[in-house]
Amino acid sequence: MSHIQVGQLAPDFELPDQNGRRVRLSGFRGRQPVVLFFYPKDDTTGCTIEACSFRDETPRFEMLGAQIIGISSDSSASHNRFAAKHNLGYTLLSDRGGKVRKLYGASGLLFGLIPGRITFVIDRNGTVRHLFSSQTQFQGHVEEALRALSGARP
Repeated sequence: MSHIQVGQLAPDFELPDQNGRRVRLSGFRGRQPVVLFFYPKDDTTGCTIEACSFRDETPRFEMLGAQIIGISSDSSASHNRFAAKHNLGYTLLSDRGGKVRKLYGASGLLFGLIPGRITFVIDRNGTVRHLFSSQTQFQGHVEEALRALSGARP
């Protein structure tokens, strides 16, 4: 389970996106909420379902003013190919070595091999308002995030 809990300030970090640009989480503070989802690997079945589910619901996230950010240990080049192949219009960050994953406690391994899949909903002030962890409920991450952003009880 996550080291970070609801009500805590989300730890700041800076990572390269799919285009090699540096993105800092605190850059969104005071501007908009962030849906931060950690996923195991680009172009695997479950991760593609999850990523495409976020893509398909992007208009709803935009209506709620939220920025979607996906994080895995894949390279920026891998993220770039994955985003282009599946027409993902949101940010993917490269966490080579898993430092941010560890910082957030999202490194729980399935069968000792597959990194954890966890989603954090962070409000515009940088506070974690909701988290959802499930290796197998790929679309559940999107549903939970939308409920949390809209103020509905998950």
